Amino acid sequence: MPQMANSVEFDVGNKQEIDSISTIARQTRKQLEILGGAVHERAAQWYKTYFLEIILRQKPLKPSKDGRHVPLRLERDAALIDERRGHPYISNTIRTSRYTLYDFLPKQLIFQFTRLANFYFLCVGIPQAIPGLSTTGSYTTILPLLFFVLLTVVKEGYDDYKRHRLDNLENANTTRILKRKSLGQDVVLPTQKWFAGLFDTTNADFETLDEDDDAHGEYGWKQVRWQNVKVGDIVKLVRDEAVPADLVLLHATGENGLAYIDTMDLDGETNLKSRESLPDFRDCRTIDGLHSCQAEFVLEDPNPDLYRFDGRVTIHSRTLPLTSNEVIYRGSTLRNTACAVGIVINTGEECKIRMNANQHPDAKKPALEAIANRIVIVLALYVIILTIGCSMGYIIWRQSTERISWYVSMATVEFKQIIIGYAIMFNNVIPLALYVTLEITRIGQMLMLNGDVEMYDEETDTPARCNTNTILENLGQVSYIFSDKTGTLTENVMKFRKMSIAGTSWLHEMDIQSEEAAALTDPRPSVAPGLSAPRKSKEVTSIIHEDIELCPLSPSSVFTSRSERRSSSQWRSTGRPDHLQPDVTTVDLLEYIKLKPASPFARRAKDYILCMALCHTCLPEVKDGRVDFQASSPDELALVRAAHELGHLVSHRSSQTVTLRIDAGDGSQKTEVYQILDVIEFSSKRKRMSIIVRYPDGRICVICKGADSMILPRLKLSQVAMQKATEVRKSAEMEQELLRRSEQLEVRNSFGGRPSLTLRRSIAGNRNSVGPGQPPAPAKRPVVVRSRSVEGAGLQRSEDRLRPSLGIRTTSLDVTKTLSKSSPLTPKPPHDKFGFLDDPSIVDESIIFSRCFKHLDDFATEGLRTLLFARKFISESEYGAWKKIYSDATTSLVNRQDMIEAAGELIEQSLDLVGATAIEDKLQAGVPETIDKLRRANIKIWMLTGDKRETAINIAHSARICRPGSDIYILDTSKGSLEVQIGDISEDIRTGCTHSVVVIDGQTLAAIEQSAQLSGLFYTLIPSVDSVICCRASPAQKSMIVKAIRQRVPSALTLAIGDGANDLAMISASHVGVGISGKEGLQAARVADYAIAKFRFLQRLLLVHGRWNYVRTAKFILATFWKEMYFYIPTAMYQRYNGYSGTSLYENWSLTVFNTLFTSLCVICMGVWEQDLSPETLLAVPELYVHGQRNRELNMSRFVRWMAAAVTEGVLVWLGVWAAYSVFGQARDDGLFALGNLVFTIGIMWINWKLFIIETYHKTAIVMSALGITIAGWWAWNAFLSGVYAAQPSPYPARDGFTDTFGKDPLWWLTLLVVVLTLISIELVYKAMKRHMVIAGVWKWPPWKRQSLDDSLEEWGLEIWQELEKDPVMRERLRRACIEEGEVEDLEKNSIDQVDPVKVL
Repeated sequence: MPQMANSVEFDVGNKQEIDSISTIARQTRKQLEILGGAVHERAAQWYKTYFLEIILRQKPLKPSKDGRHVPLRLERDAALIDERRGHPYISNTIRTSRYTLYDFLPKQLIFQFTRLANFYFLCVGIPQAIPGLSTTGSYTTILPLLFFVLLTVVKEGYDDYKRHRLDNLENANTTRILKRKSLGQDVVLPTQKWFAGLFDTTNADFETLDEDDDAHGEYGWKQVRWQNVKVGDIVKLVRDEAVPADLVLLHATGENGLAYIDTMDLDGETNLKSRESLPDFRDCRTIDGLHSCQAEFVLEDPNPDLYRFDGRVTIHSRTLPLTSNEVIYRGSTLRNTACAVGIVINTGEECKIRMNANQHPDAKKPALEAIANRIVIVLALYVIILTIGCSMGYIIWRQSTERISWYVSMATVEFKQIIIGYAIMFNNVIPLALYVTLEITRIGQMLMLNGDVEMYDEETDTPARCNTNTILENLGQVSYIFSDKTGTLTENVMKFRKMSIAGTSWLHEMDIQSEEAAALTDPRPSVAPGLSAPRKSKEVTSIIHEDIELCPLSPSSVFTSRSERRSSSQWRSTGRPDHLQPDVTTVDLLEYIKLKPASPFARRAKDYILCMALCHTCLPEVKDGRVDFQASSPDELALVRAAHELGHLVSHRSSQTVTLRIDAGDGSQKTEVYQILDVIEFSSKRKRMSIIVRYPDGRICVICKGADSMILPRLKLSQVAMQKATEVRKSAEMEQELLRRSEQLEVRNSFGGRPSLTLRRSIAGNRNSVGPGQPPAPAKRPVVVRSRSVEGAGLQRSEDRLRPSLGIRTTSLDVTKTLSKSSPLTPKPPHDKFGFLDDPSIVDESIIFSRCFKHLDDFATEGLRTLLFARKFISESEYGAWKKIYSDATTSLVNRQDMIEAAGELIEQSLDLVGATAIEDKLQAGVPETIDKLRRANIKIWMLTGDKRETAINIAHSARICRPGSDIYILDTSKGSLEVQIGDISEDIRTGCTHSVVVIDGQTLAAIEQSAQLSGLFYTLIPSVDSVICCRASPAQKSMIVKAIRQRVPSALTLAIGDGANDLAMISASHVGVGISGKEGLQAARVADYAIAKFRFLQRLLLVHGRWNYVRTAKFILATFWKEMYFYIPTAMYQRYNGYSGTSLYENWSLTVFNTLFTSLCVICMGVWEQDLSPETLLAVPELYVHGQRNRELNMSRFVRWMAAAVTEGVLVWLGVWAAYSVFGQARDDGLFALGNLVFTIGIMWINWKLFIIETYHKTAIVMSALGITIAGWWAWNAFLSGVYAAQPSPYPARDGFTDTFGKDPLWWLTLLVVVLTLISIELVYKAMKRHMVIAGVWKWPPWKRQSLDDSLEEWGLEIWQELEKDPVMRERLRRACIEEGEVEDLEKNSIDQVDPVKVL
C-alpha cells in the first residue's frame, strides 16, 4: 500500500509538472506572438517613415482644407493646381500594369531572389567565385544563375509590356473637349517637359469639329485623347460613348433634361440610371451659354465610395448642393441620350472606378512554390549534412592514412577549404536550372491551353488565352470561386417567359420558336472541299449526373412520375429542369381570345396584356425598318417586347401619350391613344412603379407593377390575399423540408457532396472484384438509375432552343411541337382543350389568389424574376384631389422624394389583381451544368454582384448556386443584431444542413468590416457555408472579400471571374484571375491571368487543364529533385576511395551538360504533355479534382519517398559497379574516367527510362522521340569526347576511351546492361504489385489511414481510374457523360449503360 501511495503521488506530481510545463509553453508562445506582432508593426512603421516618406518621398496626401475647387471658366488656360500636392492635378492616364520603367528592375530582383532556390545559389555562387575555393570552376554557378534569372526577368517584362500596350489603347481613346480655337497646343505638364519625346504634346491629336448647330467664333469642340483630358475641362459626350473621367453634368438632351447612363462596368447593375443637371445650368446647352456661365465647384476629395457624393456649386450668387444624381463616373456609358455636356472633376487614378481597383498588384506566385521552398530547405540541410560528413571523413582519413603516407603527407588541405569545396560540389543536388526549366514547361503548358479547341468560341471567334503562365498549376488547386453575375453568368438579356392570369399559368416561348425557325431557314456557309472546318465548341459540355448510382435500387425508382400530364413545351428551367411546364402557351392564349373574345377569361387576358403595354417608361424607335425600344431596364424591355408579340405594339410614346397598335386577331389592326397623366417612378425603397392613364373612352386607370411583397398589402382583398400567400408559403416550406430530408439520406462523398458515380467495392469475398456492396444477389451487374429526389434533372439543357422533351416522367417523346404548324402531320388541337377556362373558379378571387401565389413560388424556384400587375379605375374628382397633393410633393424643396413616395402610397390602394409575370434573366449556355460540376469538385462558389438582392437570389436559383433544397440565410443589418443572426446561422448549420447559402449585401458587409468581433464571427462562419451571395457590392468590397478569404483561409486558393471593369480589383486580388472576353469589352480579359469567351469553359479550364498542369508541375519538381539526388549519391560514396579529397567521379564537361542535354527532355516532356487521366474522365467525375486541392501529387511525405528511392537506387548503382570492377572481373580500363563514365551512362539510361517510360502515363510520339534523341545524343557525346580530348595525362583520360579502351570492354557493357535491367525490374515489380493491390482494395498508404469498403470516388487510387479507362465500355460511358447533349438522339443514349465492373477490373 505505501508503494502504491508513493506511485500515485509520483504520477500526480508528474502530471502537475507536465501541466505546468504546458502552461509555461503556451504563455511563452503567446508572448513570442505578441513580440513578433510588435516587431512587425514597428518594422512596417519604420519602412513607411524612413523608406517611403524620406527616401522615395511618397508621403500620404493630407485632405484638402475646403475640398477640391474646380472653376467653370472657359478663358482659363493654366492647369488647375491640386492643393494637396502643390502641383497640377494628376493626368487622366491610367495604368493597370505592375511595373514602371524605373521600378521594374528593383522589384524583379527582389522578387526573383525571394525565391529560395535562387537565393541559395546566390549564396553558393559568391564564395565559388573566390579563387582557390572551388574545385569545379569559379563561375559555373553565378553566371548560369544570372542568365536564368535574366531570362525570367525578360519574360516578366514582356508580359507587363503587353499590359502597357493595352493601357495605351485605352488612354488613346478620343473624346471632345471645349477649347479656344486660337490655342495652338495643349498646356504641357511640368513632368511632361522632361519626356517630350515620349509624350505627344503637340496638337497633332486635336481635331477641330465643325458643329453647325453650335458655332462660336472663339471656342470650339476639339477631339483629344483621354490621357490629355484634365480637371476643369468641359467634355461633350454623344450616345453610346464611354465617359473618359468623372464629370458633373451640365446639360443633357434627353427628355426633361435627363441623361441615361449604363453603369454595368462600374457597379455591375444592368438597369439604366438617370442623371439630371441643376436647373441653373439650363443655359449650358450652347457654347455661348458655357462661356457666359461663371460657376465655382467645391467637391469632396477623391474616394472609392460609388454610392455617395458630396459637393456644392456656387452659381449666380447662389450655393446649391451636388449629389450623385448630378455626377457621371468614368466607366459609365451614355445611353438613350443624343448628347451630354459635363465638367471634369476627377481624372486618371483618382476616378472612382480606379480607386475601387486593386492598383498595381504584386506579381502572383504559384501555390506549389511554398512546398518547393520547403523541399529546398530540406535539401539544403541535406547538403550541409553531406558536406560536414565528407569533411569529417577527410579528417578521419588524414589521421588514419594521410599522416603515414609519405606521398601525400605534405599535401594537407585546410578544413575550411575542404568544407567549402564539398559545399560547392554538392550544391547541384538542388538543381540550378530548376526555375528556368520550369518556365520552359510552363510555356509549353500555356501553348497547350491556348490551343485547346474545346475552349474556342466559334460565335465570337475567341480562343482561350493565358496571360500569366507562372501560376498554371494553381488552376488545379482552386477551392473558392468568386463570380460576377452580369455578363459572366448571364447574357444580360431578359426574356418574358411565363404569366399567370386568373389562376392559370401560360408559357411564353414565341422568341424560342422564332429563333429556331430562323436557324432552320438560315443556310450555313459551306466548307470548301479539302478544308476542314474549325471544331465547334460545346455549348453544354455535360449532362448533370448528380444522381447516378451504379448499385442496385428498387425497379420502381428507375422512372418516377409525379403527374400523368405530359408537357410538350420546349423551354426548360435551368434552376429546376424537373418542373413540368404548362401545357398551354401564349399562342394558345391568343387563339382562345380570337375564338371567345367576350368570355370572362378573354377580357381578363386582354386587360393583362394592356397593362403590360402601358405600365413602363420605354421609348419606341425604328431601326432598319423594325420597331425596337429604349428602356431604362432590361425587365421593362422584356415586358414591352412580349406585349408586342401578343399583339399590343407601342408605336409611339411621349411624356403625355402612349399610342398602341393592337392586332384585332383577324389580320386587321387598330390604333388607340392613351393619355399619360402621371408616372410614379420605381425606386429601390418602393419596389414598384405606377402609371396613371386616361383610356380612349375617358376612364382614368391606375396601373401598378412591382414585387409581390409590395402589391399584396395594397390589393382590395388584401386580407384574403395575404392569407392565401401564407398558406402557399407554408406548403412550399414543407415541400422544401421533405426535399432536404430526402437529400440527407443520399450517398455522400468525402466532402459532403453527392457523388457523380457510386461503385461499391466488395472486398470481403473476392479482393479482386468490384461489385455491389449489398449481400449477394442473383443479378451481379449493377443497375444504373436516376435518383428519385432529382427526377432526371440532368437530362435537360440550359439552352432555350426548340427540342423534344426528354423528361423521364414518360417513356414517349412528344414531338408535335417540333413539326411546322402548316405540316399536314400535325394534328389540330381540339377546341375543348380550353375547357378548363370555362371553370367557375376563373372568377373566384380566393381560388385565383391561391393559384397565382403558387405560380409565383414555382416561378421563383425556377430562377425567374417575378412581378405582380394590379390596377383600379378612379373618378375625376378622386384624381383631382390626389393630383394636388402629388404636385405639391414634386415641387417641394425639402424631402421631395419622401413626399412623392407618400403621395404614391395614397393612390396605390384598393387595387385589383391583374396577374403575375415571370422574366428569365437569360443565363449563358452551360452555366448551371458548369456550376454543378464545380460544386462536385469541392469548390465553393460565391456570387458577388452589384444588383439588388431579389435579382441575385433568382439568378442563383437559375444557375444552381442555390439548389431546390438549399437553406438560404439572409444577413441584413436592418433586421437586428448581426451577432445574433450569425450565431443563429451557425447553430442551424451545425444541427444539419445539406446545402447552405448565405445572402449578404454591401451595407451589411461594411458594418461587419467595421467591427473586429463581427468580422471574426462572420469569417469563422464562412468556411462552413456552401455558397455565398453578396449583392449591392462595390468593386472595392468585392476585392476586400477576396482578400479576407485569402487571409482567413490561408490553405484555400481563390479564383475570381468577371467581365467588366468593376471586376478588375477582385480579379487582381485573387490567386487566379479569369476574365470573360464578352460583349462589354476586354477590360477584365486583358488584366486577368486567363481569358475565356464563356463561363462554361471554366469547367474545362479547371477540371482538365488545372488537374493536368498541377500533376505535370508536381511530377516535374519531384522528378527534378529525384534525378539530382540519385545522380550525386555515387559521387558521395566514391569519396571513400579518393581520400575524401573532393575529387569528382564524373568528367567536368559531361557534368556541365548533364542537366541541359541529357536529363532535360525527360522532365520537360513530362511537364508539358503528361495526362494522367483522359479529359472525359475528369469531366465526368469532377470529384477527382480534389487531388490537387489536397496536395496529393506533391507533399513532404511523397517527396521523402521519392528521395528514399533515389538514395536506394544510387547506392545500388554504386555497389553494382564497384562489385563488377572489384569482385566479378578485371576491366580493360580501370581508370577514373571509365568508371565514372559507366556510372554516368547508367544514370542517363535509368533516369530517362524511368521518367519517359515508367512514370509517364500518356506516351505520345513526341515523348518517345525525345527518349530516342536523348539516348542517341549520349552515345554521340561519348564519341565526341573520345575525339576532342587532348592526349595528355589527366584524371579523366577521355581520348579514345569510348572507341578503343572501355568501349570495347564486354565487362563495361555487361555491367551497364545488368544494373539498368535490375533497376527496371525492381521498379516494374513494385509498380505491378501496388497496382493490383490498389485495384483489389488492399493497398493501405499511409498505414494509419482508415480504409473503407465503399470509399468515395475521390478516394480511389489513380490506378483504378487508369484501369477503368482501358475498358471500351467504361470509356464509352465516360465519353457519353461529357458529350454535348444536343448530340444525344434518344433516351437510351442519355442513360448510363449497365456495366460489369468485375469484368472491367
